[in-house]
Amino acid sequence: MGYIRTNDDVALYCETTGEGTPVVFVHEFAGDHRSWESQVRALSRYYTCITYSARGYTPSDVPEDAASYSQERARDDILAVLDGSGIEAAHIVGLSMGGFATLHFGLAYPERALSLVVAGCGYGADPEKRSEFKAQSTALADRIEAEGMDKVAPGYALEPARVQLQNKDPRGWAEFATQLGEHSSKGSANTLRGVQALRPSLWELEEKMRALTVPTLIVNGDEDESCLESGLYMKRCIPSAGHAMFPKTGHTLNLEEPALFNRTILDFFHEVEAGRWALRDPRSLKDGSLGR
Repeated sequence: MGYIRTNDDVALYCETTGEGTPVVFVHEFAGDHRSWESQVRALSRYYTCITYSARGYTPSDVPEDAASYSQERARDDILAVLDGSGIEAAHIVGLSMGGFATLHFGLAYPERALSLVVAGCGYGADPEKRSEFKAQSTALADRIEAEGMDKVAPGYALEPARVQLQNKDPRGWAEFATQLGEHSSKGSANTLRGVQALRPSLWELEEKMRALTVPTLIVNGDEDESCLESGLYMKRCIPSAGHAMFPKTGHTLNLEEPALFNRTILDFFHEVEAGRWALRDPRSLKDGSLGR
């Protein structure tokens, strides 16, 4: 346990468990460093697992100014965690907001990533829905500041792609909802305004994604409707990407299906480390129909 400093002097709370090749976990908007407990317990037997709370999420610093929050800051905070931990390169695993940060990290600092796991990534990424998503993010930020995160959390935890967790694991969902309600209202609102509302569409990153060769695994739940098209789009753009789909699963993949999530990323790491995760064979891009 300890703190590292970012390049703009924000303290990020980090926890490190285990020994071996490093894995850095990057949480979603509704999570924090505690969200990865099921992954740390399983993977720290083989890997050095690092979790941290993003800026705006206690016990990390909560900057008062929304200008201190952005997609670029979130990307570079991963770099700060690596540098502050003395790590040259790591497997980077991100969910949702953390998935966006993970993707941007791989695009900007490919030499620092052994691999990328981009899970549940895509809310508001469609260019046709950017304006609507920005308005929704801003309205939610206003509501959180007015009512408090503890009041907003119960409803947020029952969004359409989160009820799957409640149905499968009521105890786990209750813990998730409780932890969500403990988040800083100011930090959550600033994250919505500075990161969520202003991040670029995935479709704006197509050229960069087509040049990405870091081994990448895209993971989606098949009932996470807002992220399905984005997941397929990333798979089609990134030549080093594979795509895993979890059946009957919503947005909070690692909490909802921890055993499947752990097995999936472990198998991926093993293939990467064995040098067996190759770029897509160009021949597979041609029409494969038999009726030609």
